[in-house]
Amino acid sequence: MAGSNKRIRNNNDLDLKDRLVAINRVTKVTKGGRTFSFSAIVVVGNENGVVGWGLGKAGEVTSAIAKGVEAAKKNLVKVPVLNGTIPHEQYARFGGASVFIKPASHGTGVKAGGAMRAVLESVGVTDVLAKSKGSSNPHNLVKASIEALIELRDANEVAKHRGVSLEKVFNG
Repeated sequence: MAGSNKRIRNNNDLDLKDRLVAINRVTKVTKGGRTFSFSAIVVVGNENGVVGWGLGKAGEVTSAIAKGVEAAKKNLVKVPVLNGTIPHEQYARFGGASVFIKPASHGTGVKAGGAMRAVLESVGVTDVLAKSKGSSNPHNLVKASIEALIELRDANEVAKHRGVSLEKVFNG
């Protein structure tokens, strides 16, 4: 996996904000009747290049959200954000959801829908164009969006990987 070195181990010093992406009421049918519970998918981020997602399931909505936030804090990743946008175009898939994100000029805003918007705003991107194709399932959209962000590389990372100077990356 390209982003395995981008995982954040210690998140104690981060000021994370959580966003609820979707909440789902699920039913389990037993011989005593129906048992209702809730599942919540949550995205957390510090709006400065760090983002994570989590899924919480519980008998009450607030408990499900709290569990989702705790799960999200356990799988944070670092993402390159340059001047409020992303370094380059990126495409990613997860399940039936496909996402395409593209850098935009200053003042464009976050042109993305629902689940993708929550992920992009949590990571701190302020100007981006995004398109989701295929499934609109919020779980898969969140995972595909984070996968696309993990695969982003900034110029410094490319130069280090190639073993050349930063100028050589741009001038070829």
